[in-house]
Formats: sequence, C-alpha cells, structure tokens
Amino acid sequence: MHKAIFELEPLTCPSCINNIEDTLNATKGIYSANVSFSSKMVETQFDETKIKAKEIEGVIRDLGYPVLSTK
Repeated sequence: MHKAIFELEPLTCPSCINNIEDTLNATKGIYSANVSFSSKMVETQFDETKIKAKEIEGVIRDLGYPVLSTK
C-alpha cells in the first residue's frame, strides 16, 4: 500500500470535500481518501499496481480542483 498527499488550492465549501472523497473512495485501487478542509490536503492510500499517484492527481483535476503539489 502506498500513500500520497495532494495539496490543493483553498477549498470554498464543505461539499467540495464530499465530492473529492466520494469520487476517490469509489475509484478502483484507492483504499482511502481523506480531505482536510483547513490544510487543503487530500491524503490517499492506494494500491500502486492498480492506480498511480499521477492518475489520482488526474481524477482530482478532472473534478475541477487544481493540484498544487504531490508528496
């Protein structure tokens, strides 16, 4: 299991958190996704044989949330 943290631009509403978490948690290969509203971070745990961090970043971007950095 791998871990990646994505830094986002400031989120504007709590429904943004639900949108990101629900989509990522439903994505094949992702075990968990948690968004911190105050720190603008999305922490994920995933199976790298099924999905790569760059692909997760793409899912977040496709939802309309720019990713500033990945750790």
